[in-house]
Amino acid sequence: MTIQENFEYAKKQYEKWGINVDEVLAQLKKVPISIHCWQGDDVGGFEVNQSELSGGIDVTGNYPGKARTPDELRQDLEKALSLIPGKHRVNLHAIYAETNGEVVERDQLEPKHFENWLNWAKEQGLGLDFNPTLFSHEKAEDGLTLSHPNEEIREFWINHCIASRKIAEHFGKELGTTCLTNVWIPDGYKDIPSDRLTPRKRLKESLDKIFAVEIDEKYNVDAVESKLFGIGSESYVVGSHEFYLGYALKNNKLCLLDTGHYHPTEMVSNKISSMLLYSDKVALHVSRPVRWDSDHVVILDDELKEIALEIVRNDALDKVMIGLDFFDASINRIAAWTIGTRNMIKSLLAAMLTPNEYLKQLQEEGNFTERLALMEEFKTYPFGAIWDYYCEQMGVPVKESWLEDVKSYEAEVLSKRS
Repeated sequence: MTIQENFEYAKKQYEKWGINVDEVLAQLKKVPISIHCWQGDDVGGFEVNQSELSGGIDVTGNYPGKARTPDELRQDLEKALSLIPGKHRVNLHAIYAETNGEVVERDQLEPKHFENWLNWAKEQGLGLDFNPTLFSHEKAEDGLTLSHPNEEIREFWINHCIASRKIAEHFGKELGTTCLTNVWIPDGYKDIPSDRLTPRKRLKESLDKIFAVEIDEKYNVDAVESKLFGIGSESYVVGSHEFYLGYALKNNKLCLLDTGHYHPTEMVSNKISSMLLYSDKVALHVSRPVRWDSDHVVILDDELKEIALEIVRNDALDKVMIGLDFFDASINRIAAWTIGTRNMIKSLLAAMLTPNEYLKQLQEEGNFTERLALMEEFKTYPFGAIWDYYCEQMGVPVKESWLEDVKSYEAEVLSKRS
């Protein structure tokens, strides 16, 4: 059977449940995923005075072909995007500034240092998101930034975050799509602290100063991101989930949930519905923790499917800002982007092809037998045929055929990088 024939057969199966597949695909096209640039160069960035990766972040592997320049990174992103259906966004960190060989401290960064990224995004029809980089720097060597006891160091990082928000606002104005600026810091202690409150007071005061600078929310929205622990902060993290959840709700900021930043038994999917009751929007960084926050490439596992279901069945596609955050240097980096992003989109499609309203009705009626039966049966409905058709219609490779494109690109481009 052809892709079209498989699609028509599958479409009828879903239509029996009142699911309009054509409408689903039209809706899916409108959902942007924010794709993180740092998969392509192992979170290195392009600072002139580049520091070693720090802040509890580790990238393992040495697969050949890492992007060495901004142009190479953009070229690699273009290749990955050509294999992914839909129009998406690219998420930048401040360390991806281009300063033409000049040393520019992070608190002095300006929109002009990202002009090449902005022009590229315009050419590609992409939105941009942004992150201040509060790691891999001499002023973060002891693992403290916005909560540092030294006021001078705190001020440096405060000014860096303010500069980052202004850069993001510029992106939003120029691209006509709101930029998300996410603040994550590595602050914490390796061993048991004698005072948990004081560092959190300092962090709160630093955030207050950062957000006191008015930025037009039409062009930029702010998010804060928590973490359970990191390498070097195993016993205590200043910016815990409870800290940032309280701060975000009190100060009308987005709380960003990173799927790798919680206890191994915690499910981010279970948090989304609660967050939506109290926040107009929620932000996500979708990763795959393996035993800890190891940022593995996103696969189509149960938690990813459940995250997508929570977004879709709660009518929150316009309320949840979906970004990715993984980095694997042990495999082809373009393949990593492609696998992870296609899986995120697949999970949303599968959620849209579920009779969510009927399943909700069964739960309200107490009909748990039929609810469970249908939820299980839909796991083997012909979702793959719909996905293949969608890829074909969007002009990207169907099934695993994208791997041939990656292999050719590796032979023609990546293998020539020393």
